[in-house]
Amino acid sequence: MTPTPHRVPPPGHLTRRTVLRWSALGGAGVALGPLSACAGPTGAPGPGTLTLGLNRSLVSLDNKLNQFEAAVTVQRAVRQALTRIGPDLEPQLVLADRFEMTEPTAWTVRLREGVCYSDGSPVTVEDVATALRMYGKVPGSFLLGLFPELPTVEATGERTFLLRTERPLPVLDRLMANIHITPAKANRPEELRSGLGSGPYRVVRANSGAGEYTLARNTRYWGRQPSVEKVQVRFVPEESSRVVALRSGELDVVDTLTPDSAEQLIGLPGVTVQENVGVRMCQLFYNFRKPKGHPLADPRVRQALTYAIDGTALVDDVLTGTAEEARGVVPLALQGAVQTGTYAFDPGRARQLLRSLGADDLRLKVIWESGEFAGDTSVMEALLDMLQDVGVRASLQQFQPGGDILKWRQGRAGNWDVIGNGYSSPTGQALTMLQGMYGGTAEKERTGDAFMGYVIPRIERQLSAAATEVDDAERDRRLAEVQHAVWDTWPSLWAFAPKTLLARRDRVQGLALQAINSYDLTAIRLEG
Repeated sequence: MTPTPHRVPPPGHLTRRTVLRWSALGGAGVALGPLSACAGPTGAPGPGTLTLGLNRSLVSLDNKLNQFEAAVTVQRAVRQALTRIGPDLEPQLVLADRFEMTEPTAWTVRLREGVCYSDGSPVTVEDVATALRMYGKVPGSFLLGLFPELPTVEATGERTFLLRTERPLPVLDRLMANIHITPAKANRPEELRSGLGSGPYRVVRANSGAGEYTLARNTRYWGRQPSVEKVQVRFVPEESSRVVALRSGELDVVDTLTPDSAEQLIGLPGVTVQENVGVRMCQLFYNFRKPKGHPLADPRVRQALTYAIDGTALVDDVLTGTAEEARGVVPLALQGAVQTGTYAFDPGRARQLLRSLGADDLRLKVIWESGEFAGDTSVMEALLDMLQDVGVRASLQQFQPGGDILKWRQGRAGNWDVIGNGYSSPTGQALTMLQGMYGGTAEKERTGDAFMGYVIPRIERQLSAAATEVDDAERDRRLAEVQHAVWDTWPSLWAFAPKTLLARRDRVQGLALQAINSYDLTAIRLEG
């Protein structure tokens, strides 16, 4: 899919929700307005250096836990997998030059001849086996939830091996795109701080606490050498600071823009805003760990609350048209996704249903991590107002990146009712997102790995049957059934699929923003 310039939506009439939007932004327009007064570049990168400004801290160059999309761009430049997901959401070969299902429960894989790490040592079959074991030992891993089971490695030669599973896993070639390979002797069941990998770049400087890294070309890279000599990665949490730095030339690329910042940048000389359809779902997801008898344990209450949310106003006035209200339990851009229903705004009905269910005096605690999705604070402030309109008293708790929200998600910290959360499918498949979010089991819940406590055995059984179906048509039919079944459980107060927005200096050429909100650093070249 080809990224397109972002278009400003036509101005509409000033509604109460529009006023709410600007108050929720806390004067963002005022803060960004004076940027035109900025002078020339200050601290601008050199002619051979590309500087990226991330909205979330890149705490490691490993992806066992740290899986937000902008991080993937950097991580895959250092570490690689057997496969990757291409621009058309189809798997492509990377470290492997053969990867095919030769039995219902076995895939034959061959490592590409000559692949090596940045220190010159070869990538081995044992490295692959160790990587799978290490990923399997990390608690709370986003990636583990995508796998119905982790395969085992059976070596058949110096460069060849079988990936075996107990049950058929017909999308294993896609799933393995997320298992980054590291030398076995250096791998650990944790996110690795070191940067030794087989990718086109190597790490020459790292400050994981500050989220800052310097990458240089890997002269031993087995593939085509990248044209950019050096890449600097910086964590800039404040969006207004990222915008100022981009305009001044201090940053070359900034990711995950809010619509308002994009509007500030569109049309500026030397700056291009790129937009693409995304495969990420952002939800206001319910806490499914509520005990029996709690109002939120009743799907009728969960559905009643959805009528309080004016999704059209959130999309039009807060997100300014850069998202689509969800019509399913996963983004419709994913392969195998189907439309299951729509959210309806009817506050009168919300009040009536809550009253009839004895839940008209609800108090809700809403939590989220800053930067979870573009415009998160604005959405949450608007949500507070909408819930109040139907008699629900809500409070907000915002976590800073790198804080304790993982423990809250796993049910190991404080109590909460709704979480603002973003979830993507790095495989381009509906199946893997469904598996990760709705395939919870009692066993996973014991380790805190069931997504927000979502454990519904009949849903898990349906998903398991679909995940092991090798016939494509039958698998799609089963997936459609399970998506409708998930919708009927009302897992989210509201959900939307955001478009991906990125801004770059025009000296950055060849940047192809993919639907997974990532891009290939080796394709970039610098002009001027």
